[in-house]
Amino acid sequence: MISILIVNWNTRELLRACLLSLQATCGEIEHEIIVIDNASKDDSATMVECEFPGVNLIASSENLGFAAGNNRAFEMARGEFIWLLNPDTEVLGDAARTMREFLKTHERCGAVASMLVDAKNGRPQLSCRTFPSPAALWTEAFGLAKFYARSRRFGFYRMGWWNYRDARPVEQPMASSLMLKRAAIQSSGGLFDEDFPIFFNDVDLCWRLWHSGWQIWYLPDAAVLHHGGGATSQARPAMVEQSHRSLRRFYEKHYRGEVWPPLFWATMTMIELAGWWRRMAVTNKNEV
Repeated sequence: MISILIVNWNTRELLRACLLSLQATCGEIEHEIIVIDNASKDDSATMVECEFPGVNLIASSENLGFAAGNNRAFEMARGEFIWLLNPDTEVLGDAARTMREFLKTHERCGAVASMLVDAKNGRPQLSCRTFPSPAALWTEAFGLAKFYARSRRFGFYRMGWWNYRDARPVEQPMASSLMLKRAAIQSSGGLFDEDFPIFFNDVDLCWRLWHSGWQIWYLPDAAVLHHGGGATSQARPAMVEQSHRSLRRFYEKHYRGEVWPPLFWATMTMIELAGWWRRMAVTNKNEV
């Protein structure tokens, strides 16, 4: 069975489209859908209750965040396969079956990510990255990754050299559409670390999977339409702050003691400065 976990916050119309797409594409596959509604104000929970009675709905009285919401859904899930799916997605074709069959036939593969198709232009979204090592962040900070975006030497973090047309192992795909084996989740320390409530929880999960001996693959034959930013765009300044706070936390958790100390602290300082700059830019833009 596939357990499909969806965490929603004020994206009623997108959530409706997502659930309709699952009805259209997963009817012959054994599955369950668990929706966690994070105290939405747009009647999302009422919509699910009235229009999709077969969905397991948890209407939270508070905003649990992405990580805790998914963890709560995972506690209820009964499937061998866990599909993390954003409410701003629409499943296309046979994506669910393609992802499940790949996991079944590849013993050491713990998770697979689908191609995310941009809802605006129909192109594959750049949804995979390497882990944010010091080298990755410094190439970003100096602008080398931007000016040499298609270079394997400088553009490696965002993988700008790749066209997303072939299946391959990847370090950290976005969790907008990510299917995992339950066994991989359990052996790598659980689903999400709630110290990363919104951002970098998926990066942390991927890090733990790889370091527990599991592979993560990207599958272009499994396509999911992605509108993007349905929830996070509603509170952009706060999201910028959360993003940098989570990056700091990720570095402290995984790189402290593993990286030469002067390089570790220089990178931490750079993260702080970059966060300050982005917050100022967003604040000034909102004030205009």
